[in-house]
Amino acid sequence: MKAIVLAGGEGTRLRPLTDNKPKGMVEVADKPLLTHCFDQLIDLGADELVVVVGYLKEIIIDHYGDMYEDIPITYTHQREQKGLAHALLTAEEHINDDFMLMLGDNIFQANLADVVRRQREDRADAAFLVEKVSCDDASRYGVCDTNQYGEITDVIEKPADPPSNLVMTGFYTFTPAIFHACHLVQPSDRDEYEISDAIDLLIQSGRTIDAIPLDGWRIDVGYPEDREEAEARLKDSLEDDETTVEPAESD
Repeated sequence: MKAIVLAGGEGTRLRPLTDNKPKGMVEVADKPLLTHCFDQLIDLGADELVVVVGYLKEIIIDHYGDMYEDIPITYTHQREQKGLAHALLTAEEHINDDFMLMLGDNIFQANLADVVRRQREDRADAAFLVEKVSCDDASRYGVCDTNQYGEITDVIEKPADPPSNLVMTGFYTFTPAIFHACHLVQPSDRDEYEISDAIDLLIQSGRTIDAIPLDGWRIDVGYPEDREEAEARLKDSLEDDETTVEPAESD
């Protein structure tokens, strides 16, 4: 399964960390955000990485080249920052089957494999990792509603008054049907082509989209303090792993 990584953002909220580098190259625990993304996607079975670049794209391309850990990388260029649906369309010609999509500014220690497994086993049209957050934080994300079967019935992008506190986390699986929906999306009030509007079109056309509750944690590295929290969480996880002792075998 191929994986698309969206890494075209300028990261204005992360300044001064992004004054001279793209958001995806900001380091967390001594590794760029994109390296964390790539490592996880390869662990999930990605056989090609399609990386959407934009702001200071040469820094990303020069750093990773056309191969990472024996996995080929293809780059596409989002020339203008016009939203996630717009970014996704730059990768359309490289995708002909189900694929993973990860936002390149997230750090996960979570059940990403459950999302991929649901896509493969149930042949859903899409599956998303979703998380319950505080009502105050919900307005930063795409907010979801679900039915009794755990299927997503509505998505609203960054609402001023969130109807729920269940949000998309930045990891998805899709069939290529999402591209047709992205082509139909109209600019939002923010003058962007929103991925949530494309998802809503899938829902309206009767497609099945499964919500997978997050088990673990993730941090959207949008501000400098988020980077600090991610580093602390990763350090705690490493220390927990190092202090885990296998039970001794009995004689």
